[in-house]
Amino acid sequence: MRLINGFGYFVCGSLAILLCAATANPDRHVKAALAPLDAIAALAHSNAALASPELRTALADPDARATLADPVIKVPLAEPEVNVTPLEAADECLAAQDCIDQYLWSVYERARKVDTIKVQERIKTTVKKNGKSRTVTKTITKLVNEDFTWKDPHAAEKAGMSVAQYVIGGMDRAFKVRLYRLFRALDDAGLAPGMTSGFRDDYRQSIASGHKAATGNSYHGGSRRGGYGHGLAADVVSVRGETRSERWVSSEILWKWIDAHGKEFGIGRPYLDRDPPHIAPIDGREYADKRGVNAKLAEKGSAATGGDAKMAKPSQPILQQRAEHKPL
Repeated sequence: MRLINGFGYFVCGSLAILLCAATANPDRHVKAALAPLDAIAALAHSNAALASPELRTALADPDARATLADPVIKVPLAEPEVNVTPLEAADECLAAQDCIDQYLWSVYERARKVDTIKVQERIKTTVKKNGKSRTVTKTITKLVNEDFTWKDPHAAEKAGMSVAQYVIGGMDRAFKVRLYRLFRALDDAGLAPGMTSGFRDDYRQSIASGHKAATGNSYHGGSRRGGYGHGLAADVVSVRGETRSERWVSSEILWKWIDAHGKEFGIGRPYLDRDPPHIAPIDGREYADKRGVNAKLAEKGSAATGGDAKMAKPSQPILQQRAEHKPL
């Protein structure tokens, strides 16, 4: 009996010790239980710094904070930024030169660098004259395909630049804006423009083929036209079509479109069919000399000179007759 009573006393004493310890530090277990909720509330508070002012005000209130600490409630995070490329909006791209350069480079890259050029070849042939055979040398002209893809990279390497920096960076900034608007309009019209040539320095001009200006006189960027950063010409074709003949037909449609609408973008074709892909600013010297006011004045001058010559022809015999009949 005493043993049972002693055991009971021992149990009661242990319970008393535990109760006293809990009373001495009543917050220990409560804090342990609330620790995860405080962590969640702190995270919500830091995220809410990016949220609306109303949410930040609510977090300042202890009651509201306790509500946000509830793991069931979702705290709105900041909206992720939408990754929109500047090429998706033409108007926005006009404010960034890098965006314009990127688009023009894409138009350049899509175009095949192939052209048809005239090549003169000297051949020996045998001919008969007066019953005798003899060998003569004749010069014939052939149309051949030329792949000039290597020329711009070679010129860019010689200048110590990347191809993009050379071809696009060498053009006049204002002209690039006009090209950007024109090419955008051509793309929207389904004409698929491709640029075969942009800036060209003297070296690049010297290795160009076909219809071209003298080495330093090229409006593509010759040294006499201002050089790098002042290129005021480009060559444009259409890349629509599976075969070269189909692309040629598409290119002719594209050039006619430029003739009809190019002035809206300040761009025209100075040489028309003599150099169909070549385009330039309509307020530039090249266009003025070939198609603008200067050309019209030159045509009027030629017509006036021709008229004066016609009027002068009949007068010369009359003066000669008068001189012959002048008494000695």
